Amino acid sequence: MSATQPTTAPPAGPAHTVQAMLEAPLSLRERKKLKTRQAIRHEAYRLIAAQGYENTTVEQIAAAAEVSQSTFFRYFATKEDLVLTDEYDPAMVTALLARPSDEPFLRTCREALVGLIRELPQDERDELLTRMRLVRDVPALRARMHETANDPQRLYLAALTRRQGVDEPTFEMRITAAAIGAATTETVLRWAETGGQQDIADLVDHTFAVLERGFTGL
Repeated sequence: MSATQPTTAPPAGPAHTVQAMLEAPLSLRERKKLKTRQAIRHEAYRLIAAQGYENTTVEQIAAAAEVSQSTFFRYFATKEDLVLTDEYDPAMVTALLARPSDEPFLRTCREALVGLIRELPQDERDELLTRMRLVRDVPALRARMHETANDPQRLYLAALTRRQGVDEPTFEMRITAAAIGAATTETVLRWAETGGQQDIADLVDHTFAVLERGFTGL
């Protein structure tokens, strides 16, 4: 082969840091499944933006993502689950556990969550805004938001329990996780209500500042 001939390009890597964190522990098969899941979700939000949540069917989403309806249901049990779940939990847990073990947990959550949000590209921030607007506006989604599988409290409690090296969380740990979960949920809903006018990373950072000062002055 001559020097002027192009060589085969290496496989494209993850587009951003958070995606890299998601893909790092996965096998090739699992990475393909992750990308299929993300493609289905992306097409769903595109359709919902164009024609509304209620008018968008699983059949339409599957067709747009070029998968069968049975494949859709392998990834999402219902259309509601497509909105109420995401792929970021593993990256969040990794970021939380990577922080110094002697750091106050509120500070750990603040640094990890704000750091991850700042790494998100604009299109993923836009999808997050779409999700939270749907949760705010669709009663069925709002009603299911606090089910155990969808509650952010679960993620914070799991990370805190692992970091403390205990099998069962204490009451104090449960209260801490509940407070952080409720505060961050309220924050992203507020962000959605204002149409995403504020920078979400700055808004989350402010939320943790309020928590860290213990509501002093309120």
